[in-house]
Amino acid sequence: MATTAEDGRYGGPSPVGVLGTGSYLPGHVVGNDEAGEAAGVDDAWITRKTGIRARRWAKPDEATSDLAAAAGRAALRSAGISARDLSLIVVATSTPDSPQPPTAAVVADLIGATPAAAAFDLNAVCSGFVFALSVAQRTVQPTGGHALVIGADIYSRILDRTDRRTTVLFGDGAGAAVLGPTATGGGILATRLATFPGYRDLIEVPAGGSRRPASEYTLADGAHYFRMNGRAVREFVAEHVPPAVHELLRRAGVRPDEIDHVIPHQANAVMLDELGRSLELPRARLHTTVVDYGNTGAASVPITLDAAVTSGAARPGDLALLAGFGGGMAAGLALVRL
Repeated sequence: MATTAEDGRYGGPSPVGVLGTGSYLPGHVVGNDEAGEAAGVDDAWITRKTGIRARRWAKPDEATSDLAAAAGRAALRSAGISARDLSLIVVATSTPDSPQPPTAAVVADLIGATPAAAAFDLNAVCSGFVFALSVAQRTVQPTGGHALVIGADIYSRILDRTDRRTTVLFGDGAGAAVLGPTATGGGILATRLATFPGYRDLIEVPAGGSRRPASEYTLADGAHYFRMNGRAVREFVAEHVPPAVHELLRRAGVRPDEIDHVIPHQANAVMLDELGRSLELPRARLHTTVVDYGNTGAASVPITLDAAVTSGAARPGDLALLAGFGGGMAAGLALVRL
């Protein structure tokens, strides 16, 4: 059974829109041979299985908040507003700087936000950015304020480098969007959020929390590393994401041939090819960054959105479908008029 939440005034555009986007990728480019060496796989194997050719890994002195702040500053510049104008900062991440304080509080300090900006973290794993987008829209819509929504993750810190199922997939990065009032006829038209808790064990970091605190035993067991049942995740996406997309379109009164762009979570290039075909959106361009950046967790949707906008591929007035999916298991969808 899925737990769902829906947002948006179906049949009419929201006055809250995306005013600017930004992203940040660490400078260290990691090729397939380097990523797969400890796992005993090479470039040919990784490319065939995943379509990924490179990813970025953060420097030892970079934390998630550093990546998030850099992406946030870029989005603020794009939107033409100051951090002092913000009323909300939400950081979607499953790799926070530390359990406490919230990484969003660190980001608020780094970018120079005022105490008037509420700042908190949201963890919906790879769906996190779309979940955060929906929450931010609902929060600022009544007040006409501005929100900075960031997806940021450093997965390189929680990977078992000997596990070929995970270590070759992930990269580090951050992407951001500024939300605020829009008078252009655009905006966030509708969102749909769903969690399928019966599948929660498909993606996990078993230890390090209150159920299994970090100890010499959990370290010896490797329970502080990221684990994923890749085959089952692929089956979950194929079964649940396309129907959720078409249900959102139906409720929003949008025809499949009206979608110009699909900005999906960058899980795996092979999986995205399959998903693109199964969505049956005849005019939509499927945008990917996974080949160069890998799977960047909650950052992958906003990084890919920023790439589409800054390249000119996605233009004002275009209709984009943002589709996040991942641990929980969860799926977050948003229809955005750019």
